[in-house]
Amino acid sequence: MEKSFLRSTLLVTLTIFFFLPVSISVPFILFHGIRDQCSNGGVSSFVQLLSNLSSSPGSCLEIGDGEQDSVTMPLTQQASVACEKVKQMKELSQGYNIVAQSQGNLVARGLIEFCDNAPPVFNYISLGGPHAGISDIPKCNSTLCELLKTEVYTDFVQDHIAPSGYIKIPTDIKNYLEHSKYLPQLNNERPKERNATFKDRFTSLHNLVLVMFDGDTVVIPKESSWFGYYPDGASTPLLSPQETKLYTEDWIGLKTLNTAGKVKFVSVHGEHLRIAQDDVVKYVAPYLKNQPASMSEDLEILHL
Repeated sequence: MEKSFLRSTLLVTLTIFFFLPVSISVPFILFHGIRDQCSNGGVSSFVQLLSNLSSSPGSCLEIGDGEQDSVTMPLTQQASVACEKVKQMKELSQGYNIVAQSQGNLVARGLIEFCDNAPPVFNYISLGGPHAGISDIPKCNSTLCELLKTEVYTDFVQDHIAPSGYIKIPTDIKNYLEHSKYLPQLNNERPKERNATFKDRFTSLHNLVLVMFDGDTVVIPKESSWFGYYPDGASTPLLSPQETKLYTEDWIGLKTLNTAGKVKFVSVHGEHLRIAQDDVVKYVAPYLKNQPASMSEDLEILHL
């Protein structure tokens, strides 16, 4: 009798203990933009700020040698490198969050959509990402920029200049769909090549935070940060995200995520990537904080 009573008491105690909410540490990784690298002071300081505000461990994931490869390595290859690196990081094996800046968002999304057998991504925070493409390159007078403006859909440029993978000239959609080697696949834009797996992986996100900078003159149009863009064949009018075919036909699951309340369309004051700390506190840090879980999710059942 006494033994049975002790056994019952222990079972009740263990049950209560297992279902107590505990805090699990969810790490995050950051992808920097073009012409930047993880070792630069601004990037490393931003990672540290995010970690301090969220109390979550974070790191910047570098692709190749950083700055140079961010310009010359095609985005398909950058996403592949990111995929293999993430799968080798044991600290990410149970899932993680992503913060990405500018062009780094296209690497991040490639990781989410294309990477097989990868750990899950919970929350994804996009800062000034050219998700629907860019229609122009501002303040650009170099030989590289000239190639992007005149030869963007040639194999040479697509294979050697990273931004060519997301330049989408709205009045030249035929060449874009036929010859651009990255964004049409990422956004499931080719009617005969739509991949349901890419959509499934994107809609598995718990939260998608899309931050647009109201003074952005780098991402053109700035609404691309929200997946807004021009209609095919014309440079006007500018369509809201919800007016694009990508959304209405739900090519990658943006509509599905938004209907479920998982998309946050955020506009902040400032130029491209110039985000105030108050906005970081309000719109970024909350999605990086440790997540509650019950002990029952992490501990095996004990047999008495």
